[in-house]
Amino acid sequence: MKISIVIPTYNEKENIVKLIPKISQIIKKNKLEVTIIIVDDNSPDGTGFLADKLSKLYPINVVHRFENKGYGNSIIAGINKAIEINSEIIITMDADFSHDPKIIPLMIKQILEGYEVVIGSRRVSGGKIINWNLWRHFCSYGATNFSRLILNMKTKDITSGYRAYKTESIKKIPLNQIKSNGYSFLEEFMYYIEKRKLKIKEIPIVFVDRKYGKSKLTKKEIIKFFQTIWRIKFKNVK
Repeated sequence: MKISIVIPTYNEKENIVKLIPKISQIIKKNKLEVTIIIVDDNSPDGTGFLADKLSKLYPINVVHRFENKGYGNSIIAGINKAIEINSEIIITMDADFSHDPKIIPLMIKQILEGYEVVIGSRRVSGGKIINWNLWRHFCSYGATNFSRLILNMKTKDITSGYRAYKTESIKKIPLNQIKSNGYSFLEEFMYYIEKRKLKIKEIPIVFVDRKYGKSKLTKKEIIKFFQTIWRIKFKNVK
């Protein structure tokens, strides 16, 4: 079974040099047929160049973009590349070690057991967030629950970027209709998934805030998140 792991990057040189070997260990230990797809948004720190070097040692397909097109656009580009190379399962994860690669085999197992989307969730029993201050916990919890209430969504962690998808099922989602491009992309994407009534499973993860590099979550992204809620609310999604 062909599996792709999509990792969007922007200035993640310090992280991917350590993350890729860890993912490779998991792949070998579990005898998985995996291609790692790194989608780099023209990182000024040389992440794309480093990814090319790593591709000579590991099963990596590097997608170079020549401008910073944003997180959501990177995820879509990675998913499209995974579909192009005929992957049957697509996993998306962050490059900053907030998502533990050890969870990958469990996510794959859940897909093989019949789920169409598997979420690495911080909001279900057993899930945890480490190294966030009280203000960030408050903002995240409030925004997530407000969004779920307004949009009548069932998924508890709608902004987790650690996900596994059954490729045939995710083809039902009109990715070209998703307008969000920052972290609100995850919210809008999940809204489409629920509207298509795909079979979703949330599994607990321990989310550890990044040690290296700078967070991409800005005040501007938070404002866009709430704008996205209202845009989706009054949009006729089919």
